[in-house]
Amino acid sequence: MSSIADATAAPASPSAPPSEVPEGGLEYHRLALLRPRPRWWKPLLTGLLGIAFYLAILVVVIVPLVMISAVNPGWGAELQMLFRTTAFFQLDRPWLLVALVLPLILMIPALLLASRVVQGRGVGLLSSVSGRLRMGWLGRTFLLALAVFVVYFAVVLGWSATAGDAVTPDFSHPGLLLMVVLLLVLIPFQAAAEEYVFRGYLMQLVGSWLRHPAFAILLPVPLFVLGHGYDVWGAASVGLFAVVAAWLTWRTGGLEAAISLHIMNNLLIFLLGSVAVVDANATSGTPVDLLGSALAMLVFAVVADRWARRRGIDRTAAVTAGAAGTHQLPPTLRG
Repeated sequence: MSSIADATAAPASPSAPPSEVPEGGLEYHRLALLRPRPRWWKPLLTGLLGIAFYLAILVVVIVPLVMISAVNPGWGAELQMLFRTTAFFQLDRPWLLVALVLPLILMIPALLLASRVVQGRGVGLLSSVSGRLRMGWLGRTFLLALAVFVVYFAVVLGWSATAGDAVTPDFSHPGLLLMVVLLLVLIPFQAAAEEYVFRGYLMQLVGSWLRHPAFAILLPVPLFVLGHGYDVWGAASVGLFAVVAAWLTWRTGGLEAAISLHIMNNLLIFLLGSVAVVDANATSGTPVDLLGSALAMLVFAVVADRWARRRGIDRTAAVTAGAAGTHQLPPTLRG
């Protein structure tokens, strides 16, 4: 995460026109206007170049694997299984998890590099209005998400037990320890990568064209839902998650709360799946599942929003008028 947090240099003299900058500063979804010489097409070009960088990175990673598989029949069989399988979470094949998660993590360097090339300095504005990932706030919201989701899963499992569907955890699998280590290492980066793309880049892409935050919050939701192959109830839960994460990003001025929510949601599902308490490969849900997850997410969102206000977490980037009619960032954001 440190590489993300350190990419904080903001432009010394952003050229957002005065009419675009409200008196209270710019909200998160409008931060693309603080990059050097903002133009309407630059965020769009950033996405296109990011896709190109991403594909190039994948080629660099995949080609050596394909070459090894060509001379190693064992690797070749496993690679064919990867393309055929629908159950990526298997304790006896932890590499399936790596194969799923690593390509998602690689979206981070592709996006940050494309943003720097096209939009110039200020890549840290993808993280928050402070021009960096606010690690203290990230840690606090992570603990809050942990508390909320531990209670949520305890209630769900307790309710199942009273209904006669109690599940006994299974800690006997020899691959359990390796899977737990992989989850603890990889899931935080996977969750952060999705937030940087769907709440970071896409919100600021929409916000560079449309002023009202509702557009930036809602328009990226279908793309996020399409990236998850669930049934109607699962898709509804994913869509609600996207709305809550985007709302939190706008309300708190950064990705930290959304990243914490995403990490804890994914991590607990996979950890419970590794001891056979839940099915981590499930793609279907029920109305009850939707209601329970909605309550957990809404509780987290309300508490995080109020906590951010009490702690004085910045939700806008303060901008002062420059002598030449442009706008300048405070010294802490100039880098």
